[in-house]
Amino acid sequence: MGALSWLAKIGEYVPSTPKPSRKPDLSKRLLYTFLAVVAFYVMSSTYAFPLSAYPHIQGVQLPTLINVIFASQSGSLTQLGIGPLVTAGLIIQILVGAKLIDLDLTDPGDRRLFTQSQKGLALLIAVVEGLGFALYYRLNAFITAALFLQFLAGALILVVLDEAMQKGYGIGSGVSLFILAGIARTILWSIFAPVDISEVKQYYGIIPYIASLFQGHALDLDRLLFGLVSTSSGTITVPSLVGLISFFVLVIVIVYLQAMKVNIPITSHRMPGVKSGMPLQFLYVSNIPILLVGILFSDLILFYRLTSTYLADIPWLVNAFSVAIHYLNPPSSVLEVIVDPIRVGVYAATLIALAVLFGLMWVEVAGLNPSAQAENLVKSGLLIPGHRSNPKAFETVLSKYIYPLAVLSSIIVASITLVADVFGVYSSGMGILLAVGILQQFYAQITYERALEAYPLLKRILGE
Repeated sequence: MGALSWLAKIGEYVPSTPKPSRKPDLSKRLLYTFLAVVAFYVMSSTYAFPLSAYPHIQGVQLPTLINVIFASQSGSLTQLGIGPLVTAGLIIQILVGAKLIDLDLTDPGDRRLFTQSQKGLALLIAVVEGLGFALYYRLNAFITAALFLQFLAGALILVVLDEAMQKGYGIGSGVSLFILAGIARTILWSIFAPVDISEVKQYYGIIPYIASLFQGHALDLDRLLFGLVSTSSGTITVPSLVGLISFFVLVIVIVYLQAMKVNIPITSHRMPGVKSGMPLQFLYVSNIPILLVGILFSDLILFYRLTSTYLADIPWLVNAFSVAIHYLNPPSSVLEVIVDPIRVGVYAATLIALAVLFGLMWVEVAGLNPSAQAENLVKSGLLIPGHRSNPKAFETVLSKYIYPLAVLSSIIVASITLVADVFGVYSSGMGILLAVGILQQFYAQITYERALEAYPLLKRILGE
């Protein structure tokens, strides 16, 4: 608790958004949400000063997956994105879930301590990461300090916007909103970008490219089907027609799977004759396992780039990372399955195994395990027909549902990610999984808010 209190004091230095005295109506909240997206797009499109004067110097090129997960853009004011906030939240959440830190998140005081300590840890992470990114450019001390301050300011602005959203000024959380905004930008750019690919007379966006075919341009089947374009510097991957079709198919499949539920029959002490069901999501662990796997793979790629740059005199270490990256880099087209099936097979097996491992770990640390769910049933006065009102008895029954669901859902989300990468789905399989889940959350919350405004009596019933 001492470490959390120390982090909470650091969190007090992060600007805080005051809670509104009265919750804004839905139209204003939607407007504020839109303005937050505009602010994010402006920041991610603005290069830190004076990087535009040094076009020949590149900073750390993060893996695409990291840019998707953390809504970051290299060299811009969103260089750090929401990475510090997400990383801090995951660290503290895991420590709390594993009971290494004793916090009751239903208690307002403990919840406030959790929030403040998360902001404090996010500030420390932002300072370390911002300094690292600034130093990587290897410019003079004054420019390095200017870059560091701009990267840090960008991260703090996103933290403040996220807090404002969660305190009632917007819809949902800023973290989810910025991730969705980054994914949407990538998808729209892949579909509609009217810019030429370097050295090739082809449009980058798949729709402009297809339109150019009707204007007499030569057909490139490798580009159309597999998204492969040959240039003087090698073969590059661009949006393909197969990727576009796969994108729509995948969205439908994910929406269907996320709507599926497994109902466990339950009754109530008050009305034992009335039977109901306790719904468990079919994708029980959601996209958390594949998110953690993606962060692990991306960290390995980042470590490889750092070791190859700064530790080139230790060849065995560089070679070890190189071999790992070769097998853990996701496939980018169907042709890779044919040309290098062993590499794709190793990647698929590793991806699924780690997803299952992280899925089971998340069930234990996030309070989704059978014992936690059994305690919730007992506290709610609910019963499972044919079993005594005892947490241990409930835990035995629930374990027959929860652990198989955790394993199966982890395998499913890993398989979806693998298939999406193989067929070149826009913004990667991870991006689509995140985007669909976030969109469903926003839709559910907007529907809920509209119901409250249409029926004011519901506010009294629900205590709003």
